Amino acid sequence: MNHCFSLRTVLLTGALLIGPASIAPFALALEGDASAPIEISADRLELDDKAGTAIYTGDVDMQQGSMKLTGARVEIQRNADGQVSRVTATGDRAYIEQKPSPEDPLAKGWGQTIVYHAAERRVELIDQAELHRGEDVFNGAYVEYQLDRRVVEARAEAEGTQRQRVRMTLTPEQ
Repeated sequence: MNHCFSLRTVLLTGALLIGPASIAPFALALEGDASAPIEISADRLELDDKAGTAIYTGDVDMQQGSMKLTGARVEIQRNADGQVSRVTATGDRAYIEQKPSPEDPLAKGWGQTIVYHAAERRVELIDQAELHRGEDVFNGAYVEYQLDRRVVEARAEAEGTQRQRVRMTLTPEQ
């Protein structure tokens, strides 16, 4: 029982050391997301404040507002200013979801690796990549989604993966 309390304390301490202001750019879209509390749960945390990294492992679940990210391992990297620069989730089908804006449908993505580039507001889904934007579905070895511009790029090949033919299902607007 004390073990659970200790783990919870470690996870909370890690989130506090990273700092809410530095995580705020991780919120992808909705106005309230940036000010929403960040909740992270995992089996283990390795925090290196000097290097600007926090590595969570073991059934990682992150949530902030409408954004959710899950994976076996999640690494958060900060830049020299202490702002989150990149978040990388890996695992057997890591997952990310976000509501880009109140009028847009929920965007959901899967991949063996998910890389979120905070400053560019860009998500890379790598290896068995799959992106759902409303009724539209994009699959391939690599799928990139630029959140602000709502641009999708899909490729059949990505470094370190087998060729996975690009497939798209586009649903006409009603």
